[in-house]
Parts: sequence; C-alpha cells; structure tokens
Amino acid sequence: MKKRVFSGIQPTGTIHIGNYLAAIRRWVIAQAEYESIFCIVDLHAITVPQEPKLLKAKNLEMAAILLAAGIDPGVSVIFVQSQIGAHAELAWILNCIIPMGWMLRMTQFKEKSQRQKEQVTTGLFDYPALMAADILLYRTNLVPVGEDQRQHVELARDVAERFNSRYGPTFELPEAVIPEVGSRIMGLKDPTKKMSKTGDEEGNVLGVLDSPDEIRAKIMKAVTDPLREIRFDPDRPGINNLLVIYELFSGESRAAIEQRFAGKGYAQFKAELAETVIEGLRPLQLRFRELMEDQRYIGRLLEEGAGRIRPVAEETLSTVKEKVGLGLPVLKGA
Repeated sequence: MKKRVFSGIQPTGTIHIGNYLAAIRRWVIAQAEYESIFCIVDLHAITVPQEPKLLKAKNLEMAAILLAAGIDPGVSVIFVQSQIGAHAELAWILNCIIPMGWMLRMTQFKEKSQRQKEQVTTGLFDYPALMAADILLYRTNLVPVGEDQRQHVELARDVAERFNSRYGPTFELPEAVIPEVGSRIMGLKDPTKKMSKTGDEEGNVLGVLDSPDEIRAKIMKAVTDPLREIRFDPDRPGINNLLVIYELFSGESRAAIEQRFAGKGYAQFKAELAETVIEGLRPLQLRFRELMEDQRYIGRLLEEGAGRIRPVAEETLSTVKEKVGLGLPVLKGA
C-alpha cells in the first residue's frame, strides 16, 4: 500500500513563492507516489481575526491555486478543513491528553504571541493540538512541512504515542518530511527572516499571483550585499536566498548557476532571475484565471474531496471516542 501524506495550508495572507517552492510544487510531484490529502485549513486561519466573507473567498482562491499548480483531484483529495467537523472534535479530545508543558514549549506560539500581545487567542495557543488532530485523523504516515513546522509534527507524534500507550494501538506515528533545499525561502527585503504570508513590509513577499511588473520591481529591489561575487554562501543571506530561488525555478545545478553569472553584476543576475520566476509562474497564473471563471466547478471539487475523505475521518473519530469512553454504553431493554 502507498504511504499516506497529509498537508495543510492556510488560505489567508499572500500565497508566495516560498509556499509554492517549499510545499505546493512538491505536493504536485509527490501525489503520484503517495496517497495524498491536501487540506485548506480555515479553522487554523481563525486563530487570528478574519473578515468572514473574505475568508470564504480565500478558501476558494487557495483551492484554485492548488489546482492550477497541478494538484489532480482525480488522484489526490483536496478539501476545506471546516467541511469535516471531526477535525475540531478530535482536537478537543487530544487537548484532554496533551500536557500543558508540551504546549508551552511550542516556539511558534511564543513568537506570534509576542507580536500580538493582548490580542493573542486561546485558539492560537491551541493551534498545535488542532494540527495534531488534522494529521492523526487520517492515520497519516508522512507530513511535508517547512523546518519551522517540524516541532508541530513532533508534537503530533508524541500525542499519538501517548494515546496509543494509554488506550491501545490507534494512530500511526507521523514523520515530518523537510526538503533539503528551499524549505525556508527568505524575505526579499529582510533575508534573515523567512518569507511570510503575513509579511507587512512592502516588497518583502513575492506572491505567486504577482504580475510580471510586480515581480521585476520586487526582485530588482531585493537586498543583496556589498560584495560582487555571485555564489551560494549561507553567510551572505541576501544573494544566497536569490540564488536558491533561481536554482529552484531553473532546475540548474549550483555549479552551473555560479558559472553562468561569473563576472556579472547583481543587476544582470536580478533581471535574469525575474524573468525565470515570471516564466516559472506563468502556467499557474494562466490556469488560475481560467479556474476562477467557473467557481462552481471549484466548489464541486471541494465537496467531492470532502465526501471522499470524510468516512476515513469519521471512522478514526468513532474509534477514538469508543476507546476514550465517550457516548452511551450498549443499552439493554426493548
């Protein structure tokens, strides 16, 4: 049997090339090898305030981006998280076996709560429990994530082991799958920090739906350094980040790229990088526009995807509830 892969992506914010290169494009490749489940995690999105109508629209837009990138709904499952209530129900049950100490160690909450301060919600604190439920609900084997999400997958694994130890074999033990190259595409203006869907500095994020002119302008203004040599060097985060982007879009080896730009200046490199990114995103953007002309079609695919995978979720949830002791016992009488 094929191993099962589960991946989720929030619909809000700007879907950028980091999401595409580190996640979406890899999902497209993996769907031929694995039984793949792709979830638009709108329940995670509401851990921070959202405008309701816009959130619904972003769910549809995110589905269109995934389909345009090459996710095949005939091979893989794609659905919206809130379409299946078992996610939230299992998250509550897992909450009741996860020690507070485990949650307090989650570094992403610490970072986000420092930014949001008094506006931070209980949901944001509990985000990893819901993510564990997402993963465990489908008896997932592999979870493709960026390095910043490794800790959350490790929590899901710890939760599975704890539940299995207490109630008997129930969940698979998931493993994080992190790409060697491109797991962290950095910001264009601040290459010391990961490119973020909620990046607030203009020009820091390169969106997959950005126009050619926007892509050229952002890349030409991207931070490099005072040195001249164009080569891969983690100690030079600006140029290294741009070279990694070029590497992933072009498919060329690092040696070939360094040779191509030997003796050339940053302006010429950036100009060629911009055109490479534009051409790399062109098929996705064209298909996205076509799909958005028929939003009912996208909606039908999402409903079909949820319908296909819901029985798996409900079976897992039913097993968990029985083992935990929820519901009524077998009743006697007429």
